[in-house]
Amino acid sequence: MLDCRALPADCLAAIISLTSPPDACRLSLVSPFFNSVASSDTVWVKFLPSDYQNLFPASRSASSLKDLYLSLCDHPVLSEDGKKSFSLHKRSGKKCYMLGARDLGITWGGTPQYWIWNYLQDSRFPEVAELLEVCWFNIYGGINTCKLSSMTHYKAYLVYKLAARVDGFRNKPIEANVRLRGTEGLRRTVFLHAEGEDVQNDYQYPIERGDGWLELELGEFFNEGGEDSILEIRIFHFDGSWKRGVFIEGIEIRPN
Repeated sequence: MLDCRALPADCLAAIISLTSPPDACRLSLVSPFFNSVASSDTVWVKFLPSDYQNLFPASRSASSLKDLYLSLCDHPVLSEDGKKSFSLHKRSGKKCYMLGARDLGITWGGTPQYWIWNYLQDSRFPEVAELLEVCWFNIYGGINTCKLSSMTHYKAYLVYKLAARVDGFRNKPIEANVRLRGTEGLRRTVFLHAEGEDVQNDYQYPIERGDGWLELELGEFFNEGGEDSILEIRIFHFDGSWKRGVFIEGIEIRPN
């Protein structure tokens, strides 16, 4: 039986770099020797995006590329004046983005009668959008697919909270659409506020995240890469009823 400890460290590092971040973390627990190799920069540079140096702010420091990787997973980086955030998917190292509310198009979002902008302590962004009242609920955003990881299956999620009083959303079907610009995409029915016996299993409903917010899956797409396309995401509902009581943090695009 081959004793892996007999292999040169750089050879073993090359082998481990062909696995995955979770595998490398598990291997680091085998022995001090494996920990030294599996935690080395030689391994973790393979798990980071090729342009990671442009994505990590100079104000942050990391003692190793493994620490840098974990920091990008657990602590999203704000960009574009705090309108977007970037992070890494912990299991795969694929790129994740959240379009903050200020980066989205919100119908009547600039009219304080309908929407106001607030700071919430548990949001990653400087501002979130609070819905006071509208009949025309329409939120949309987009991102260039070249920012995303290639050959990756992505899903888009609305990240939001419900206020103490919510009107106009309870068990009401809302349309969502995720598509590449110039294509039809696939519309789906989602529910921002679902409760009681009217809940049906055939549609998308919100789930609680670990950060105190809710998320609602809006759609999915496969990013092949190599093309300069715009991914467009929209959620909308027009039925004439007044709607109130939602805080919008943003739309997150992350690997499935």
